Amino acid sequence: MHVNFGMWKKASWELIKMDDKKEWDSLDVISKWLIATRSAVTMVTVYSSIIAGVLAWKDGIFELLPWLVVTLGLFIAHGTNNLLNDFTDFSRGVDKDNYFRTQYGVHPLVQGFWTKPQQIQWFLASGFIASLSGVYAVWYTQANPVIISLFAFGSLVLLFYTWPMKYWALGELAIFLIWGPIMIAGVYLVLSLGHGNPVPENIWLVALAGVPFGLSVASINVAKHTDKLVDDRKKGVGTFPVRVGETFARYTTIAAIFIAYAIVIYLVVIGYFSTFMLLVLFGIKRAFFATAVLTKPRPQGPPAGFELFWPTWFSGFAFYHNRMFGGMFVLGIVLDVLFRQFSLPLSLNWLGAIALAIGLVVAAINFAKEKAAKK
Repeated sequence: MHVNFGMWKKASWELIKMDDKKEWDSLDVISKWLIATRSAVTMVTVYSSIIAGVLAWKDGIFELLPWLVVTLGLFIAHGTNNLLNDFTDFSRGVDKDNYFRTQYGVHPLVQGFWTKPQQIQWFLASGFIASLSGVYAVWYTQANPVIISLFAFGSLVLLFYTWPMKYWALGELAIFLIWGPIMIAGVYLVLSLGHGNPVPENIWLVALAGVPFGLSVASINVAKHTDKLVDDRKKGVGTFPVRVGETFARYTTIAAIFIAYAIVIYLVVIGYFSTFMLLVLFGIKRAFFATAVLTKPRPQGPPAGFELFWPTWFSGFAFYHNRMFGGMFVLGIVLDVLFRQFSLPLSLNWLGAIALAIGLVVAAINFAKEKAAKK
């Protein structure tokens, strides 16, 4: 066994499919963990933490070491949840019979790469490391009750997301809240309270700033559950799409995508963000693509050219949008902070807004031409 840095990179960027147990056994520990926890998806946790860190930098309270410790801990905690998710669904018989989860990436239990005791060992080791980060955050903030409450809340959601929350149609709401306002405001609070300060007055604005990214992440989750609605209904998994039906779930996903843009624009209008945040508008073309797909029922099988990505359909387009929206959201916040830190000319700020407006119009025209060509 050798350390496969190439696999680390690949597993952090895309979901891995693998059928050969010998190939699996030859992987190093980190590669196995990244693949088993679906780190291409859990990277959204890092995005949330980056957003919180940059907002803290903007307000002069950023500290690198606690931010790194908390970010790594949250990333590992997300992976730990996915390990428990797979274990719970496998134990309840949900992942049998070519279930959706087993089709798009490695499932060590279903494929016989791990036994159930081994999965538990990986879960416990991963959870222990993630817990150390939480303990550090409590220590760093001098056992602030707010941080203790967030630590306890996160631990409970990690343990009970798969069952019963997901079965009671609460999983999607939890995804939105945690990877949006709660995680972003939470990391910000750790950095703020670590300075011995009281809870900052602007914490609600920080939480609101996390809502767009939370909505974007939740759009992937709702879309994924819509993709597997039929399988979930058969197996008694009461996700949000199962409870409300495919049509309502599809339009909820569309609403989540566009409300995210509306909140960013609102925060620019009130002056919390500069116009550099309008960089997110470069994701609008992908939002239109996702909308075009989401306005129609899910096809029975993969359309031509999409065989490799099947059975993901709605979730594939939502994920494709999130990558651009999330990236531009982070870039916009960084530029926003640089603009404020170095007091760049206001004219440069508005020049960027004008350029973005022109780019948006061009993107809309190109999208309309492509749609007309397909007809």
